[in-house]
Amino acid sequence: MRLTLALIAAVFAAPVTAAEYGPEDGTLNPEELTWQNNLRKAEEGKVDMMVCASGYLMTKSGDHDTARKIFEACAEAGYTAAMTWMSYMENNGFGGEYNPDAAAQWDQRAAELGDPVGKFNHGINLMRGHGITQNAELGRQYVDEAAKDGLLVARRLQGADYDLDEVTPDADNWRYAPLF
Repeated sequence: MRLTLALIAAVFAAPVTAAEYGPEDGTLNPEELTWQNNLRKAEEGKVDMMVCASGYLMTKSGDHDTARKIFEACAEAGYTAAMTWMSYMENNGFGGEYNPDAAAQWDQRAAELGDPVGKFNHGINLMRGHGITQNAELGRQYVDEAAKDGLLVARRLQGADYDLDEVTPDADNWRYAPLF
């Protein structure tokens, strides 16, 4: 009896090696909460709120290429916050060339889907004519919608009589000046 218990204990105590498992058994110790896993999911079109949120951490850490890939996948899946982040990426040349037209398109898309930040950004783009044909009246309407949705910066802009220097530094004015 003692020998049987010792044998059973030895069998259960024996380490199991990865070599004993094959691909049909799945991935052992898969990556879960890593940037690489989030990028893989985005590339496979398997995005969720956690994957999309990781794009923020990636761009803030300077990994703009990975952030762009994640934000693009999330934006294409309908996440409006990712659309406004794509606008940010395009408008600052992060992970790609500076592209005000693409930035304005992302903001417009988010605005049309009801995103308050998208409405605010689209309104400002329209007021400036940055990346889109200038239409200050329509721009103010979008800012008003964002304010109605509760976006505080939109209310601040309304309170400043739509003076864009209230919400963006005057150091950026060169960027928004007409090119002709």
